[in-house]
Amino acid sequence: MGKGTVYPAEWKRYSDRFTGIDVLQLTDYKTHSYHLYFTESGWYANERKLLFISDRNNATNLYSIDLDDGAITQLTDYENNDALGACLRPQGDVAFVKTGQNIAALRLDTLEERPLFAAPEGYKIGNVSCTADGRYVLTCLQEDLSHRIRLDLGNGYVGHRELMEAAPHSRILRIDAVTGDADTVYEAHRFITHINASPTVPHLITFCHEGPWHLVDHRIWGLNLDTGEAWKIRERLEPLEKVGHEFFYPDGVTIGYHGFRADGTNFFGRIRYDNSGMKETDFDFDTWHSHADGSGLAVVDGKGDVRTLCVWKEADGAIDGPRVLCELRCSFHSQKVHAHPRFTRDGSKLLFTSDKNGYANLYMVEMPDAFEMLPKLEPAAK
Repeated sequence: MGKGTVYPAEWKRYSDRFTGIDVLQLTDYKTHSYHLYFTESGWYANERKLLFISDRNNATNLYSIDLDDGAITQLTDYENNDALGACLRPQGDVAFVKTGQNIAALRLDTLEERPLFAAPEGYKIGNVSCTADGRYVLTCLQEDLSHRIRLDLGNGYVGHRELMEAAPHSRILRIDAVTGDADTVYEAHRFITHINASPTVPHLITFCHEGPWHLVDHRIWGLNLDTGEAWKIRERLEPLEKVGHEFFYPDGVTIGYHGFRADGTNFFGRIRYDNSGMKETDFDFDTWHSHADGSGLAVVDGKGDVRTLCVWKEADGAIDGPRVLCELRCSFHSQKVHAHPRFTRDGSKLLFTSDKNGYANLYMVEMPDAFEMLPKLEPAAK
């Protein structure tokens, strides 16, 4: 066992009990396995392979699954490790892996691992994302206030509001993917996270001021890496409105998000980075994340009474949905078991995580050619 070890396929197919659609369960191991954060694509090798993270053998490591035969390859070998983050270089040859206070570059062909960056004392590393040209790895550094505030953000958001109110010093870094040289592009006394690089525009990213969405000063921000200019995206339209979980559409200039109004209405929406072209769709059940393929399909992960993945299709200005795609039954108990649904770039497949069987596993469905075959979500199903 260890780096480079290839394990036999664990996948199995089944017919969804609500819609009859074919679902492929990609992993089946008695521990949590989950895909990269939904803003990051894990597909590479012409979408024949997929990166994922798993806690196998009592340590969190990066793995790859071959989508031709289901074989699983272990890519890293960290011991006594409980958390890992990663992003893929758009060219598909390198994964940038964050563990603890360090970022490493991992070649996916040879599994050669090269240290790239280490956080300075007194700071913690946030998520990692790679620019569209593959030249830079982006991350954020947050002042470590764990000596003052009890923090367990990955398991129940413990300390979430307190950290927002403490306004830690945060820096957004651009790290050279070859040399590891890092420069600070933006800094503020705010709880900054959710660094997200445009998949097409190398100098464009979004980031957020983290905290309870209805209390934070403003959630979604744009940033020009070349000039350091930052601006608000999708300002709050009413008091206590919640907007977040932003992501880039495949075009790299449109930003998707979801939110909740004070009256309890849920919605998902899109807007360009320059705040033009906003369009939002309301629905009446609770969700945690949304995603879109850029060609008219959108998905939200139902929670509470609606424990399914629900989808919409937009064509000629009309929106059809919500329709039930398949069962989700995800607990959302910790970050490792968030559903984080994500379409492939062409919208033909949808990847998600669920712990409906006790452990988080990866699932994938092919979107039906006939969208109208999916059942509409009826109020009685809530």
